[in-house]
Amino acid sequence: MKRWALAGIALIVAPAAMVAAQDWNLTYAQTERGHRVGNPEAELQLVEFVSYTCPHCATFAAQSDAPMRALYLHEGRAVVEVRSYIRNPVDLAASLVAECGEPDDFFGNHRALMLSHNRWMETARQATQAQMQRWSTGAIGARMRAIGDDLGFHELMEPRGLSRVQVDQCLSDEAKALEIVEAHEANNADFDIPGTPSFALNGQLLPGIHSWGQLQQVLDNPAVLETTVESDAE
Repeated sequence: MKRWALAGIALIVAPAAMVAAQDWNLTYAQTERGHRVGNPEAELQLVEFVSYTCPHCATFAAQSDAPMRALYLHEGRAVVEVRSYIRNPVDLAASLVAECGEPDDFFGNHRALMLSHNRWMETARQATQAQMQRWSTGAIGARMRAIGDDLGFHELMEPRGLSRVQVDQCLSDEAKALEIVEAHEANNADFDIPGTPSFALNGQLLPGIHSWGQLQQVLDNPAVLETTVESDAE
């Protein structure tokens, strides 16, 4: 009887332990140059350099979102840090919107911007001369708010719980805009980023890796990266 009772307890406890296992997708942190999700002690320390106006970055985000969260982040195998790459004023406005709200809101904002990229970028591509003039002249806050108005960033963030007033406040934050630009310049100085999306794994830029398919091969076989480092050192 005691043996059966112990077996029954084991059956009850084991599923409970499985349910209690940590989901590292829910662990966020703001870093000096971006935002991080995942186990900070993970074997794979990945940095993504992304431009919000880059169509290849939007494709990468769409293709990588589910497998990255399920296969690498969930169990703590990887940690991902997203850093903005600023190519133009629209990139800066989108980066300010991504930063809106609490630090834990960043990845939801980032996902919303990336997955709706085609819609608001089509509007940007059809901008009139008058609109582009508003985007490139005057005080930085006024320029960013004009971009937000013209591209529908307020409406995009409303389902995220951000009001028009809150989004305007984020777009008007000149100190934050300067911080984002300075982080972009520091990243370029450290990594000489060739384009977007680009990636650094465990502190090393991955040359020639610009898609989810290419990146996943490296994540699944990080020893390839170590071999490359040894070859370069010889």
